[in-house]
Amino acid sequence: MTSLKAGSVGPPIRRIVVRSVNWLGDAVMTTPALLRLRQALPGVQIHLLSPQKLAALWVAHPAVDRVVAFGPGEGVWQVSRRIRREGADVSLILPNSLRSALEPWLGRVPRRIGISTRGRRWWLTEAIEPDPKAVKMRKRSPEEIRAGLQEARSIQPVPSAESHHTRHYLRLVEALGADPTAVAPFLRVTDDERMAMRSNLAAALPPGARDQAEAGWIGINPGAEYGPAKRWPAENFGRLLQDLRARGCRLPVVVFGGGADVETARLVASHGAGNVVNLAGRTGLRELMAAMTSLRVLVTNDTGPMHVAAALGVPVVVPFGSTSPELTAPGLPGDPRHRLLRAGVPCSPCFLRQCPIDLRCLTRISPDQVTDAVMSVLASTVS
Repeated sequence: MTSLKAGSVGPPIRRIVVRSVNWLGDAVMTTPALLRLRQALPGVQIHLLSPQKLAALWVAHPAVDRVVAFGPGEGVWQVSRRIRREGADVSLILPNSLRSALEPWLGRVPRRIGISTRGRRWWLTEAIEPDPKAVKMRKRSPEEIRAGLQEARSIQPVPSAESHHTRHYLRLVEALGADPTAVAPFLRVTDDERMAMRSNLAAALPPGARDQAEAGWIGINPGAEYGPAKRWPAENFGRLLQDLRARGCRLPVVVFGGGADVETARLVASHGAGNVVNLAGRTGLRELMAAMTSLRVLVTNDTGPMHVAAALGVPVVVPFGSTSPELTAPGLPGDPRHRLLRAGVPCSPCFLRQCPIDLRCLTRISPDQVTDAVMSVLASTVS
């Protein structure tokens, strides 16, 4: 096992198995690295080992030749056998977990490249040291949060530009000769998918509202799988719909969400005025992506669909609470199309799933602020 700085280049490669990350938003943030890898190695087969729940994300993606999907019940041995059958020369391991490094070792991949972390260096042939300029953020205890509030000081260091998650993955592909310069995350929806969903959305509106769909839609995504500390209050999303209408916005609205968000989405949609289509719990990943291509803007929490929308070129408006846009901002960091809102309270970001105090990081972002941000985006986009 060797310890490498990013930028090392090994012998010629025919096939790479890339071990995907496990969450939707993280997977989207790996697309810049995969695009750079394809650019550097255009003749190499890139096979992506992906959790089944994310496999559809990669349909028609230009950086991936083949998706090898594994189910939630498959253990290390089963996954390693899948890897072995691919006959890869290199395994590029995007997650930092011990398991993700062990799988290609058991799968007998000759070169295994990943970030060097405690406990897994022995399973890697090339261990890439973490960027020393990246600021590591950690969950804060309730005691630290209360102390920070009492002293009116921030509980987290200020992250550097190198701290964004996309930079982490770009650092890994640099070890295979890829350009580590940032590019925007990218996903692809086929024309057939786009047109079919556009027709289905328009058909779900009352006849009198269908003409309005030609000018585009406003998307609302009120859920967040991580936990309540990421969720702007549902009643605020409802108030947003009322405020937009009061300001003369007549664009139809589509509400997104998973199975756990059905009730929240129903409450939000009830504040619409007959031009709301509620898709919560009714779409797979490809349908979600196709629906987002009709949006002028998406209002969302910091969650997977936020990254999906940005990677499809959709501007997003995001109230950030317990998490940090410096680490997980959508799209290319600093993209002026997006509006990332923060309350400026010293206890944020804490990275906790549930707030131990009063959720001030989100409740102090008002519906008026979000409405202003949405109207600003709409004014700057062409339907």
